[in-house]
This record gives sequence, C-alpha cells and structure tokens, in this order.
Amino acid sequence: MDLDFSEDDIQRYSRHILLAEVGGTGQARLGAARVLVVGAGGLGSPLILYLAAAGVGTIGIVDHDTVDLSNLQRQIAHTTASVGTSKAASAAARAHAINPGARIVAHATRLDPGNALDLIGAYDIVCDGTDNFATRFLIADACALARRTLVSAAVLRFEGQLSVFKPHAGGPCYRCLFPAPPPPGTVPSCSEAGVLGAVTGVMGTLQATETIKEILGIGESLSGRLLLWDALASSFRTIRLRPDPACALCGTHPSIVDLSAHTDAPAPACAV
Repeated sequence: MDLDFSEDDIQRYSRHILLAEVGGTGQARLGAARVLVVGAGGLGSPLILYLAAAGVGTIGIVDHDTVDLSNLQRQIAHTTASVGTSKAASAAARAHAINPGARIVAHATRLDPGNALDLIGAYDIVCDGTDNFATRFLIADACALARRTLVSAAVLRFEGQLSVFKPHAGGPCYRCLFPAPPPPGTVPSCSEAGVLGAVTGVMGTLQATETIKEILGIGESLSGRLLLWDALASSFRTIRLRPDPACALCGTHPSIVDLSAHTDAPAPACAV
C-alpha cells in the first residue's frame, strides 16, 4: 500500500494519522477505497462531504435529479446558486472544493435494473441515501448479488435508522429485515410527511462514520444491528438482526438470483 504522502497530505490528514486506529496505513487505505453514494440529498450531502474530507480516493455520486429550492432546508451539498442544476454535479463540485485530491465521479443518471450491477460492481462499498422503496430494494438486491457492502440509512420526520448489510460475510441482508416493499401509499415520503433538516445531517454523518469504519476495519460493525434514533426523545436504541434462512435473497434457497424482479423501472431515485 502506497504510504508516500505529500507534505500537504500529511497536514490535511494529520488528525486522522494521529489516531492509533487509523495512522498512515489507514489513511492510505481510505485513499485506495471506492465508495458509491446513491442519492445526493439530505443523507447524501453530509455523507459525500465527509467522505471527501476524510480522503476517500474515489467517490461516485448517482442522482438524476436537479436541485430544487425546497431541497436547501437539508441538502447542504447544494447552494441557492445550484437550483436547477444537476444534483450529482453540484455535490461533486462541492466535494472537489473540499478535497481536490479526491476523484469524484458524477453519475447524473437514474439507477435502474439495467445499470445497477455495473455501477455497483465498480465500487467497494455502496451507501443508500434514497427516498423510495423501489430504489432501496434495487440497491439492496444488486449489492447482495455483487457481494458489496451496503451502508443504508433512512429518515422521516424526526427519526432515523441505520444499518450495514454484508450477506457475503455472513450477515443479514436488507430483505432479512424488510422481505418486500410495503404496499404503495402506506409509508409517506419526506415530501409528504416532512423531515427536520438536521435529522438528515445526523444520519448522513453516522452513515459516513460507518462507511469509514468498514473501509478501515475498525470498531464494531453495524452488520447484524439496526440503529434507531428518535430526535425528539434524544434517544438511540439498537435492535439485533439475524440472517433469515427463508430470505428470498440470501437464504438457503434464494428465489432472487438476478435483477429480473425489478424489470419495471423503479420510482425515481429521489434523495431524502
């Protein structure tokens, strides 16, 4: 692993290098990592910015949408001047401004069954920051089939949840927790129910932390656990998750062996 840091690198990452759990070797590992973020919205904004600041070498951003004025209450990767422009390009420009040494790849496209495996397969870790179940299940299925670690967060109103899914390493997959999407209309989106902007910031930052932990191999992974946060109660709690032997994706006799179950185009990959 290349530990040939420039003087600027040493100064930029000095607070990381001082950590015994990171050091020069860990910083080099971050520099070699490739992370795909799906959704450059409320969750994706702090996630992308902290990954870039941390020195993650390649960050892919998937979002086909454009910046809207209503996004700016929580989507801090964008500015008023960004309204009407590509979210992927806007977030990429902001991340590059924070760390010009990081390679930021803007995928201004919708994730769909035709491109999901190719996009996800080009990265080491995938982060889901989307706001609809169709896309969430597509990402989860593609990650399991491509044997890629998925760091998934979600928010609504004043609450957030976070977990890491690594069925290729023996942990549960997303479908072990949610076997199938809920019926349409039963779970409101953030645009329907609202969300406190800072809640997306907390969960997106936690998502960045878990992603960095996975890259470095430090601490206790959230694989096999679901973290729940209630902002109004200022409380965190953790639920244990176990692989489901009957899971259609990762169980003993899986019925989902490709992405043909997603032949219908999913809802737009809206960011929270």
